[in-house]
Amino acid sequence: MDFSRFTYPPYGTPLVEAYGSRFEAAYVLFHPFIRVPDDLSWKTTKQYPTDMQAAEQGLPFLWSEVAAATGLRSCAELNAALLTSTGALPDYPVWMPSEGRFEPLLQPAIAAALQSAGFDELVFIPEMPQSEPIQRIALADLKSRNLPFPSCGTLIAPDASFLFTVDWDSFFTLFYGPRAFVRQIVCQHALEGFVPGPFTDHAWFNYTMGCATVTVSPEDWYQA
Repeated sequence: MDFSRFTYPPYGTPLVEAYGSRFEAAYVLFHPFIRVPDDLSWKTTKQYPTDMQAAEQGLPFLWSEVAAATGLRSCAELNAALLTSTGALPDYPVWMPSEGRFEPLLQPAIAAALQSAGFDELVFIPEMPQSEPIQRIALADLKSRNLPFPSCGTLIAPDASFLFTVDWDSFFTLFYGPRAFVRQIVCQHALEGFVPGPFTDHAWFNYTMGCATVTVSPEDWYQA
């Protein structure tokens, strides 16, 4: 199988049509804000927590909570705020999510998705597979930290039945796969995000491009 064709979808194309409409469902998975103890807050450290600190001591802080606390009307507006780096919560022990990588707080759910599907490895496709090698990585090596978790690109099941992919400057990850499986993983791990509609593209957060209303509840998922 040519895994190199599973890089991040091109801009301007509806997300549900990516990869030749191979996948039954897609989910836009928000990178969570990171709630940390006071000794890891900006006021104390003046630096972003490491991946290990985020994974071991951080807790997810939902976009919906941040939107409510800041007076932003939607997750789309919050994404626009992130893209302009406004620093909406400077006085709280909560860090903004970082862009363009598989967030440490989402990594356990990604590994669990592969395990629940019966796989003991994943295929890592770098952002530029023409210049960097595609690799098979054992989940055991990621769990034991013998190997670092891939930072960006695409993580796909060995049979190409589902994947996670992140764009270099985005605050969200795309999750593609069978509808029932995507719903199962999202609900089991309380993953905040939304299901794109038939015309939702990469720039879903930009109202000037006709973005459809964003929904975060599985009950509101668009049905094909």
